[in-house]
Amino acid sequence: MKLSQLNPGQTATIDGLNLLDTVVRKKLMVMGVLPATEIRVVRRAPMGDPLQVEVRGVSIALRNAIAEKIEVTL
Repeated sequence: MKLSQLNPGQTATIDGLNLLDTVVRKKLMVMGVLPATEIRVVRRAPMGDPLQVEVRGVSIALRNAIAEKIEVTL
């Protein structure tokens, strides 16, 4: 399942990052978006993009294009 498919309030475990851009991948990993980490969708912007998530107690805003490439398990 993709992170972008989760609804606000849902929590999932990150399985992997399928990002081709290594710079974005490294930035996400530095912020705590790592495999086997819990991630919670806090809310979506009114138009649906970006997505606010919480990981390791830190709130992060992600574009849907990036959230589409993060594999999670409920």
